[in-house]
Amino acid sequence: MNMMAGGNAFGERRAQRRRRALKGATLRFNRGFGAMEGVVRNESENGALLSFGDTSGVPSRFDLEVNGAGRRRAARVRWRSLTLVGVEFVD
Repeated sequence: MNMMAGGNAFGERRAQRRRRALKGATLRFNRGFGAMEGVVRNESENGALLSFGDTSGVPSRFDLEVNGAGRRRAARVRWRSLTLVGVEFVD
């Protein structure tokens, strides 16, 4: 029996493959009055994996500005653990 679904033994559910990354990023929320720093660990056109020391302060919706990308993207949290957040771009 082949347990590989989409090339991943855990059943990959993403529509697009993500590219590995290690880029600084800023989350902006509360109409620009709040901000947090994090690290983009992987990314695609539709979403990203973000790393933090603690995710409890990450809001459910925010604008993500990746260092060097030159643009902000609206994002919403799809899942979170203690140090990682998976986001979907909604713009």
